[in-house]
Amino acid sequence: MLRQLPPIVDPNVLIGMQTHDDAAVYRLGGDQALVATVDFFTPIVDDPYAFGLIAAANALSDIYAMGARPLFALNLAGFPRDMLPMDTLTQILRGGSDKAREAGIAIVGGHTIDDPEPKYGLAVVGLVHPEQAIANVGARPGDRLYLTKPLGTGIIATGIKRGLVPPEWIERAIGVMAMLNRGASEAMVRAGVRAATDVTGFGLLGHLLEMTEGSGVGARLALDRVPVLDLAWDLARQGVVPGGTRRNLAYVRDHVQFAPGVDEAAQLVLADAQTSGGLLIAVAPDRATMLEEALRRAGTLAAACIGTATDEPGIVVSRSETP
Repeated sequence: MLRQLPPIVDPNVLIGMQTHDDAAVYRLGGDQALVATVDFFTPIVDDPYAFGLIAAANALSDIYAMGARPLFALNLAGFPRDMLPMDTLTQILRGGSDKAREAGIAIVGGHTIDDPEPKYGLAVVGLVHPEQAIANVGARPGDRLYLTKPLGTGIIATGIKRGLVPPEWIERAIGVMAMLNRGASEAMVRAGVRAATDVTGFGLLGHLLEMTEGSGVGARLALDRVPVLDLAWDLARQGVVPGGTRRNLAYVRDHVQFAPGVDEAAQLVLADAQTSGGLLIAVAPDRATMLEEALRRAGTLAAACIGTATDEPGIVVSRSETP
């Protein structure tokens, strides 16, 4: 669909739609560039306050994935005013406000429409040096690939909708999704990484495919090194998987070679459509230890080296392989 739109010719647009990146970058001049993104979606948990937390963290993640610092945000909301109590919307907005405050920014306005299905998210504006924005392309053969949050939130969200997830796992999944990627972003900026993106709706394999194809490289992943929420394995083996995850896997199949031992459940987990997932980072081998130590100091949920960029096209997933 985007190919039907006219090309962007403004020379100040440093990153637009051409790389399928996480946010747009626009040069203001000198050492400043604006970073802008927008993201919103329907509820994935029942608690409206938690939904607000997750949606705000998810939108902010696009700014962090570019190595940028958020400045402010605007609310975007759809709400069925005649079907749900207005206090539900208040709780959603309060969750978003609290998460923005945690990020050190304010939500300064927004727009709401009457909508039969609730929706919430943010438009976020950030700031970065024009030469320091981190795109999702630029990886080179030999680079180490790191992931900063466990996979499985899409599968668990489907389990929640079907009443199959115990309360303690609901809380754990909310904690993963509501955690800001700020620490991971600051760590990768300090380490001087080559490329990064956040893992969201296209799943790990989908976002890795964007990174590898845009960078002109391939990748080898080791399944045993990929952090995954334990419950997601059980649900995947029961077939409790969102439709988006299955579509993701169908889309990447022609580009991914799965070794024996990587069964369908594992393939679905790797393609699971995440909400507010972690950062996927490509870093030069001589900076990998620096990045890993910085991630651990930042307290990220994972600091996992899950594979290596290669000079052969496509993605190869083995059960276990040392990068």
